[in-house]
Amino acid sequence: MSQAGAADFIGAGWAFPLGVDATGGIALARRQQEIEQAIHLILATYPGERPMRPAFGCRLRDFIFRDTGGQTRAELATEVRNALMSWEPRIEVHGVHVNPDPDEPSLLYIDVQYAIRTTNDWRNLVFPFYLIPEEGGDY
Repeated sequence: MSQAGAADFIGAGWAFPLGVDATGGIALARRQQEIEQAIHLILATYPGERPMRPAFGCRLRDFIFRDTGGQTRAELATEVRNALMSWEPRIEVHGVHVNPDPDEPSLLYIDVQYAIRTTNDWRNLVFPFYLIPEEGGDY
């Protein structure tokens, strides 16, 4: 597919957060930036928040009060993979890895490795996810 064809497939959408461009019009996100913003929106939206699309989003909030152990990280990676495969057809998810921050015990980094389908352009996006530890917990 040509570059112009790939750009048409990826498209353009309103930039997030909403803003204006140099001409005073609505700022748009194009190509890879639009896909990155779409991934962020999917991960930051909890199912049920959008009345007209009640299933849209990812259940990350279900993990907020969990520990940072291997079981939680594996379940979190599965949830992210499934949400992206359901809601972002322009990418092929190649891997989701969840790693704890060595200096901040309540922080997990969700590393999404994906390729844009039309161009086979491999990319990765790291999404920080904060847990709320129990009072008196060991982390």
